[in-house]
Order: sequence, then structure tokens, then C-alpha cells
Amino acid sequence: MPTATGHTTAIRAKKVIGTAVKDTSGEKIGTVEDLVLDKQNNAILFAVVGFGGVLKMGEKFHPLPWAVLNYDEDEDAYVVPYTKDELKSAPADTIGELTKNDGLAYRDQSFAFYKVDQYWT
Repeated sequence: MPTATGHTTAIRAKKVIGTAVKDTSGEKIGTVEDLVLDKQNNAILFAVVGFGGVLKMGEKFHPLPWAVLNYDEDEDAYVVPYTKDELKSAPADTIGELTKNDGLAYRDQSFAFYKVDQYWT
């Protein structure tokens, strides 16, 4: 079944992980490093997107709600409506901290920051 953008509603995690993330101007701003799943709600808690750093050193990991990632076949990347500068003030931490205590604190922060409807309410 296609989504609003014409894509199927199902995707394998291994196709998502490692995919580039670009802003709307086509500039690469990061890569999907992981997906954090909400086992109680059968949903994606958030995508972990790595931004910055050199050879993974100094890299920041941002929890982005799945809903803000839109795959663009022409770009071969997920496109988000944010610039690198806008993302500098977004919630970010190590992957370990993002998933601490089931990731709920960062889920809540990221959904609030990006103004995405909460799927769990």
C-alpha cells in the first residue's frame, strides 16, 4: 500500500540504516545510523541520525521522528525540512544516552522539537 509520497508502507531496516540524510537543497547533512523501535506500540520510536564529526569522532547523534524523514529516489536519500544550522539546536547525544531508559526522554524531546504529533497519546 503506498504512502502519501507514493512509497510502500513497509521497509526493511537494513535498507534504511546507512542511507544519507539531506536538507531540501540537496546538501548531505548526515546518515541514518540506527532505528529505535517501540515494542509496546509497534512503532519506530525514532531514527538515529549522525551529523558532523570526522571519521565518527565528534559525531552527534540526533533522534529524528520517523515522520520527518521523506525518502527521495532522485536524491537516493532521506530529505528533511531542516538545515544543518537548525539541527545544531536539536536534541542530540551519544547513542547510549539516546536509548537510556528505553529512549523515552529523547523521544519526547525530539517529537516536541520537531513539532510532530505524538503517536503514543
